[in-house]
Amino acid sequence: MQRIAVFCGSSPGNAPHYMELARHVGTTLAQRGYGLVYGGGCKGLMGAVADGALDAGGEVIGVIPKALVSAELAHHGCTVLEIVDTMHERKARFTELSDAFITLPGGIGTMEELWEVLSWAQIGYHNKPVGLLNDRGFYDHLLTLYAHLIDEGFVRFRHREILIDDPTLDGLIAKLIAHAPPRPLINISAMTP
Repeated sequence: MQRIAVFCGSSPGNAPHYMELARHVGTTLAQRGYGLVYGGGCKGLMGAVADGALDAGGEVIGVIPKALVSAELAHHGCTVLEIVDTMHERKARFTELSDAFITLPGGIGTMEELWEVLSWAQIGYHNKPVGLLNDRGFYDHLLTLYAHLIDEGFVRFRHREILIDDPTLDGLIAKLIAHAPPRPLINISAMTP
């Protein structure tokens, strides 16, 4: 893995440990030689993860839609700041630029990014590991829902390993490195000329 996309909130959350966690993730990824790909924002957890990586000398690629740049939300200290037209383009660039994904605490946008990369992995648009940093049990309820989706037959049992979780960053990175993707629903690469 060379670059890891991090999905996280543009808000700081209601407790200081969220910002500390984001900064720690950015710092750790940079110290381990991983480039950071993220949403290009300067606020909340997004800004903290980027600042952590930049302060540790890491590569930071921000991908942000034009509308958010004009709202003065862009982090202009990124190594590279890509400005795209739409949120769809932003997510496609995350997948193109990254070798793995880590989701930190966040809201609706963060959840949407997570579910999309999971969906794409399930059907075979990519075979990259998708990680969920379940710090302090933040995602316990989501993991219960995911298990319920499997139990009820809406996610195939063989795809249970698509969502990789760990309560620690070290544990999660180790699992991302060891990831062996399950067989996708469709072999997309065989369908393209």
